[in-house]
Amino acid sequence: MNSNSKQMLQALKTEAANSVNVNLKQGYNGDLTSKQAGSIGGEMVKRMIAYAEQNMK
Repeated sequence: MNSNSKQMLQALKTEAANSVNVNLKQGYNGDLTSKQAGSIGGEMVKRMIAYAEQNMK
């Protein structure tokens, strides 16, 4: 994965975390609960599916 892709993925993760009211720290976030981490991942998947659907039309 190139640097630009990593930055875009990090931005998506940050936006998803903000939308589900989870505060991410710079660097290590291993103190998140499973529920918080799952909420972030679920929100990221929803956004990626919506992006794909919009760009397939």
